[in-house]
Amino acid sequence: MADSSFDIVSKVERQEVDNALNQAGKEISQRYDFKGVGASIAWSGEQIEIRANSEERAKAVLDIFQSKLIKRGVSLKVLDSGEPQLSGKEYRLASSLKEGISQEDAKKVAKIIRDEGPKGIKAQVQGDELRVSSKSRDHLQEVITLLKGKDFDFALQFVNYR
Repeated sequence: MADSSFDIVSKVERQEVDNALNQAGKEISQRYDFKGVGASIAWSGEQIEIRANSEERAKAVLDIFQSKLIKRGVSLKVLDSGEPQLSGKEYRLASSLKEGISQEDAKKVAKIIRDEGPKGIKAQVQGDELRVSSKSRDHLQEVITLLKGKDFDFALQFVNYR
């Protein structure tokens, strides 16, 4: 019998992020406490740019955006936000999206699978993803459960289960 396998990836559903951004923008334009403070959120190339007239307002806009991401099922681990920077008379906060698993992160995950997972599991790094294979589908399920129980500083999705 052929080996069963699945891939561990860290991808961002761009459409869901876009929807969350639009919802946050709509809420900011309608909320009373954001009237007349110049608060906005929008794409700026590949980054999300938040603008407001104070540092607290910029952080509040980021908080609204994060709550919209959670409601849409997007992990906050994909969002890499800096601190608000003063630019002229307004504060700007740039956030970027992290995609893919770095080589060292993939090696950490593979080591956890080798050390704590069931015997007979093979994990190999393929670019920015990790392929896990085994003869037993039950062992693959155990690996998924094991990894879901761990806390990584990047988002994991399990795809191509076959």
